[in-house]
Amino acid sequence: MRAARSGRCPARVSALAPVLPVFAGRGGAGAAGQNNCLNLEEAFSSNMEEDAKPLLIPVGGDESNYGIMNIQFNPEDFKCKRPFHVEPTNIVSMNDDVQRVTDEASAMNKRIHYYSRLASPADRALIAPDHVLPAPDEIYVYSPLGTAFKIDSCTDGYGKNSSIVTIFMIWNTMMGTSILSIPWGIKQAGFTSGIILILLMGILTLYCCYRVVKSRKMIPLIDTSNWEFPDVCKYYFGSFGQWSSLLFSMVSLVGAMVVYWVLMSNFLFNTGKFIYNFVHDINVTEIVPGTNETNKVICPGAARDNPPQNGSVTSFSGNNTGFELFEEWWDKSRTVPFYLIAVLLPLLNLKSPSFFAKFNVLGTVSVVYLVFLVTVKAAHLGIHLEYNWFTENEFFVPEFRIRFPQLTGVLTLAFFIHNCIITLLQNNRNQENNVRDLSVAYFLVGLTYLYVGVIIFASFPSPPLSKECIEQNFLDNFPSNDIMSFVARIFLLFQMMTVYPLLGYLARVQLLGQVFGNVYPSVFHVLVLNIAIVGAGVAMARFYPNIGGIIRYSGATCGLAFVFVYPSLIYVISLHRAGQLTWPALIIHIFIILLGLANLVAQFLL
Repeated sequence: MRAARSGRCPARVSALAPVLPVFAGRGGAGAAGQNNCLNLEEAFSSNMEEDAKPLLIPVGGDESNYGIMNIQFNPEDFKCKRPFHVEPTNIVSMNDDVQRVTDEASAMNKRIHYYSRLASPADRALIAPDHVLPAPDEIYVYSPLGTAFKIDSCTDGYGKNSSIVTIFMIWNTMMGTSILSIPWGIKQAGFTSGIILILLMGILTLYCCYRVVKSRKMIPLIDTSNWEFPDVCKYYFGSFGQWSSLLFSMVSLVGAMVVYWVLMSNFLFNTGKFIYNFVHDINVTEIVPGTNETNKVICPGAARDNPPQNGSVTSFSGNNTGFELFEEWWDKSRTVPFYLIAVLLPLLNLKSPSFFAKFNVLGTVSVVYLVFLVTVKAAHLGIHLEYNWFTENEFFVPEFRIRFPQLTGVLTLAFFIHNCIITLLQNNRNQENNVRDLSVAYFLVGLTYLYVGVIIFASFPSPPLSKECIEQNFLDNFPSNDIMSFVARIFLLFQMMTVYPLLGYLARVQLLGQVFGNVYPSVFHVLVLNIAIVGAGVAMARFYPNIGGIIRYSGATCGLAFVFVYPSLIYVISLHRAGQLTWPALIIHIFIILLGLANLVAQFLL
C-alpha cells in the first residue's frame, strides 16, 4: 500500500493493468475503471481469487486419454501448455453433443488471446500467469479436429506416446483410399518401374516431410513450439503463404471427400445389390469377361468399352418385373450417389464430429482386412507374370510405360501427411526419436502399398484376362456376389461414412475459420459450404467415377505446395539467412521443386 501512496504501483499490478478491464466482467467492473493503484490492487486481489476457479465444467463419463487419431494428451506440468488455448464452440462431451464450455470459459479464451497480443511470442514477460489457468485437473487440450481432451500429466511439454504408438499413429493416418488404386497405378507404370517408383516416391516424400518437421526449428528468436506448418509458411511468405497453404490444404481435403463419395457410392451399390440378390434368391451373371473359377475375377472395363444391351443375365423363378425395377432405381451412377445425400449432408452440419472420431479404429481394421483379402486371393489365383520391357502383348503390359506419372500422382497423395505431421509428432514421448519414428512409419506405409499393389498385379489371372483389366478400385475386379469382397466393402463403407464428417469438419474449420474468424459463423454459411462439397462429390460420382484420376489430380496439386515447393523453399531461405547455403543444397532443392511441378503438369498430359 506504500507504493500506492507514493504514486507508484507494485510491479505485478502495473504489469497487469492493461489486462484488468478484461477481468471486469466478473466482479471487477468498478475497479477496472479507476486510475489509482489502490483500486488496481483491490481489483487484482479479488479477481485473482475468482480466476483461480476452474472455468471448464467437468462432464461425467470415462474420459479416455486417447484422442482423435489415437493421439494421447497426458502432460504432467500443466504450465507447459500456456497460453491455454480453447475454442469454446468445439469443446464437447465425449458422451453426447452437449457443450461443456460456460460463458466464463469463453471469456477466459478471449482473455488468454488478449495476453498473447500484448507482446511477441518470444517475449515471455507477459505469459499468462498461474491465476488465469484452471486447476490442473480441469485443463483440456484442443485437438486438430476440434475436440477437447483432458490433460493428466506432462514432462517438459511432451506427450506420453511411445515410439510404437507414434509409428502406428502415422501409419494409420497415412493409409487411406489410395491403397485401392496402387495396383492400377503399377499397371499404368509397368510392373518393375512401378515398384521402383513406389520406393523412390517414398524416399522423396519422407525427406520433404523431414524438412517440414525441422522447419520450425530453423526460425531464430521466436517460440515456435505451438506452430503448425501453415504458420511457418506465413512467417516466410506472409499472407500469400497463409492463403496459398489454405488453398492447397482445401484441395487435398475436398479431393479426399470427392474420392470418398465416389467410393461410398460404389460400395453402397454393390452392397445393396448383394443383399437384394441374396434375399430374393437371384443368381446374377455379369456380362463381362471373367474367369470361371470359384474365386472369380472380372473385367468391368471391357463392358464399358463395349457395353452390352443389358447389364446382366438373371436366372430365377417367377416374374422378373421386381428385379428390373430394382435395377432401374439402384444404379451405381444415376441414383445411388444421390441417396447418400440424405444420410451425409445432415451429419456434415453438426457442430462437432467427436462421435465419429471414436470409429477411427475402423481404418486400421479395413486395411488389415484388405491385406488379408489380397493374401487369400493370391493364394488361390497364383502368380501370373511375364517380363517384357518395352512391348506389350494381349495379356501383359511392358515393364516400363510412358504413363508412369499417373502412378506418381497417386503416390503423392498416398504418402501425403505433411500438413499434420507436426501435430502427430509433438506428442511423442521422446522427441529425439521423431526422425527415426517418422522414417519407420514411412517404411511400413511403403511396405503396405508395395505388398497390396504387387500381389494384386502379380496374381491377376493373365491369361485369360489382360493386365489392362485391373480397375482403379481393385475391388471392382471381384463380382458383387463375392463374399470376401462384400465384407471388405461393408468395412470400407462404414469407415468412410464416419470419416467423411471429420474431413468436412476440417474443411469447415480451415476455410470458414480463416475467412470469417469463426468455424461456425451461421447455419447458412455452413450449409452453403457443405452443399458445395457434397455437390462436387455427387457430380464426380455421376459423371467421372474414376478414383485413380481424382486421386492423382488432387495429390499432384496439393503435393506441389506441401510436399515439394514449400519445404524446399523454406529450407533454402533459412540456410541463406543463416549464411549456410551451398550450391549443392540449392541445386538439389530446386530439382525437387521442378520434380513437383513436372508431376503436376504430367497429370494433364498423360
